[in-house]
Amino acid sequence: MTQTFPYNRVAVTGGAGFLGSYVVEGLRARGCTEIFVPRRADYDLVESSAVKKLYDDARPDLVIHLAAVVGGIGANEGNPGRYFYENLMMGVQLIEEARRRDLKKFVAVGTICSYPKFAPVPFREDDLWNGYPEETNAPYGLAKKMMLVQSQAYRQQYNLNSIFLLPVNLYGPRDNFDLETSHVIPALIRKCVEARRSGADHILCWGTGNATREFLHAADCAEGILLAAERYDAPEPVNLGAGFEISIRDLAEKIRWLTGFEGQLVWDRSKPDGQPRRSLDTTRAIERFGFHASIGFDEGLKQTIDWYENTFC
Repeated sequence: MTQTFPYNRVAVTGGAGFLGSYVVEGLRARGCTEIFVPRRADYDLVESSAVKKLYDDARPDLVIHLAAVVGGIGANEGNPGRYFYENLMMGVQLIEEARRRDLKKFVAVGTICSYPKFAPVPFREDDLWNGYPEETNAPYGLAKKMMLVQSQAYRQQYNLNSIFLLPVNLYGPRDNFDLETSHVIPALIRKCVEARRSGADHILCWGTGNATREFLHAADCAEGILLAAERYDAPEPVNLGAGFEISIRDLAEKIRWLTGFEGQLVWDRSKPDGQPRRSLDTTRAIERFGFHASIGFDEGLKQTIDWYENTFC
């Protein structure tokens, strides 16, 4: 059913990407027709001139900032400087230009990587500053967390309505399945499907399998972002999650079974596990703007596997 969305002109950075495609669909479902999606070829948001051009061309009431330079553990290890600089500069300049132009609202979408390495589980927003992030993705996580600092400072000094959201690990159809840069779910799906099709007797998995993660379907995450855009106007950061925890070993077994791969999972313990545990307390999102994840994990995995096989196989 078409809903009345409180903003007429919306710019979605990263709107052509994985999560962004779901956010744009959600905006259209809410009756929003003036949606501006900048492409990197035309708007390199690391550059201040491109940020100004975006605001000139889009003339937005609302900016949803999803754009990020991001990847899995290996990509983070190989690009710490780039991931820090480019993510930091995009966020800083977009928020600065928002306050200069009296933007009605800015939605800054951060990352679970901003949490301390040994934050108590489930992660609560109040623990966000109680330690340093996990080393392999700390530069990326800290760069994104600076948007929280800036949002709160600009709200205090300039009365800019900027909010900060912390989604847990995402997955779903349209994800990135490039093994050089993908996250764990698409990487495991691709490895299992390719091994099944080739008749291989095993796949190689990174780490020990003992680390835990929580996963949120991108369509659910998009709904959480849009609910926050509609209903939430406060300085405190808010987690977006599904409220469960699974070990990478159990995840790999689940994907092995769902893809029909009958070979073995071999764990390369020379590779890093990343953060030991990740799971979110989602109470604040429920209380502040009524967000609950609705897509079951097995259902979402089946959707993702089917999409991959129909698209690439």
